[in-house]
Amino acid sequence: MKKAFKLMSVMAMSALLVMTMAACSGNGTNTGNEATAKPDAEKPALKRLNVWQNEEYNAYPVAKLLEEKTGYKVQYDMLPQDKWAEKLNLIMSSGEAYDIVTSYNDMALYSDYAQKGALVDLTPLIDEYGPNIKAAIKPESMEALKVNGKLYALPVTVTYDINSSILIRTDWLDKLGLSVPTTTEELTNVLTQFKEKDPGGNGDRNVPLTIKGDQSMIDNLVGAFGIANTWNDVDGKLVPRVMDPAFKDYVAYVGNLYEKGLIDREFVANKDATAKEKFASGVAGAIVVHWADIPAISDSLAKTKPEAKFAFVPALKGPNGEAGFAANAGFDRLTFIPKASKHPEDAIKWINASLEPETFKNMAIGVEGTHYKVVDGAYEPIQPIFTDERNLANNYMAGTDEENYPQYWQARVRKNPVMFDAFNFLNNEQPAEVKIKNVLGLAPYMQQYSKTNQQLSTMVGDYTVKLIAGAESIDGLADFQSKFMSAGGEAASKEINDWYATTK
Repeated sequence: MKKAFKLMSVMAMSALLVMTMAACSGNGTNTGNEATAKPDAEKPALKRLNVWQNEEYNAYPVAKLLEEKTGYKVQYDMLPQDKWAEKLNLIMSSGEAYDIVTSYNDMALYSDYAQKGALVDLTPLIDEYGPNIKAAIKPESMEALKVNGKLYALPVTVTYDINSSILIRTDWLDKLGLSVPTTTEELTNVLTQFKEKDPGGNGDRNVPLTIKGDQSMIDNLVGAFGIANTWNDVDGKLVPRVMDPAFKDYVAYVGNLYEKGLIDREFVANKDATAKEKFASGVAGAIVVHWADIPAISDSLAKTKPEAKFAFVPALKGPNGEAGFAANAGFDRLTFIPKASKHPEDAIKWINASLEPETFKNMAIGVEGTHYKVVDGAYEPIQPIFTDERNLANNYMAGTDEENYPQYWQARVRKNPVMFDAFNFLNNEQPAEVKIKNVLGLAPYMQQYSKTNQQLSTMVGDYTVKLIAGAESIDGLADFQSKFMSAGGEAASKEINDWYATTK
């Protein structure tokens, strides 16, 4: 499921990394043909560092499966759940001899390692030992990960397009004789009726639409104003939302909802859990959530409001007829081989063997008739064995069969019918034209953008919340835009558009 991870600076580690790389640079590749000549019994044991999971890696059934299929025994260690990047920096700086490292996608971190000589260039190894890798991972995915023309990592790509929308109580709509809104005007009317007629019977506690405090850019609504993604095409150039002419219109619309009491008056103070509790307890009539949140919300409503029904709102059309969801593109995780690896050739051979088509499918969803069944061409899990033996399979992947994995992966969301219905509505039932691809998702590493993106995003988010809540006036937008550009927005914009021009 989708997660957010902070980009973390590694500049403090630079000097130590440089010394470490110099010390271990002699271990970058094996010479001779020893690896290719070994019989299976003599393959070296490999060490792999992975993302955190709540079960022991070495004891999980997928570990045994991969050992049988690849002929390699792998010792798995994991990064901590919190502050994983800090721990990874320490491990990389120490020169600990991991053969394979998989981390969450952090392009700044990855690029820094690559430029400091901490990683093995994978291209020659893949050329010699990686036919399955070449067949499984698309060239454009590899191209997006090149640093100074060299490939130092393999990706696990995102597997679905749309994350979130407005979830609305359809039983409240039924009480009022209303339909699920399809335009921003209809949404305003629905929320007004929720406030004035209180179909949930909550009295003073009634909340038409609740959101969390850092949710300044409301999924679906931003698309209705033509700014679905953080950077959007305006007259052939990529423009950040706060510099987009439509930003004013978006803020005016959402600010008006807040002023009229149609958005939670307490939203600025809401944590994620606070907003969800308001909806799950029946106090709020609508909320913005990820489809993966649906099972927990459904279970809570079944206890507190058993009559409750809900559905996602489709892409809303705005005043100018625009509509759209931000559509994911890019990578979830990256796998690389540190220069300190003692067995880089064998590491690539292991990854290659794991991407043999039938082995990969078995790893991803198991054996037909045991772990899954095919119903009307779709993969459906057989429970409980699917969850017991394949639920954590994605953590073992060092790359994916990019053509087929999105279909295999959907077996996971079919574990819960309510969750699958929500996922299916957003990802399979929305028309292609409202899925607005995040152009930067497959962009190469860009230094200025990576260096300032987090800071600028926080600036814009905080400012937008203040505009919506009336703590700032839109009259000050030009001054804020100047601050944004001088804080790194100008340099990032030039860098991004220099690259964007090459894609046309």
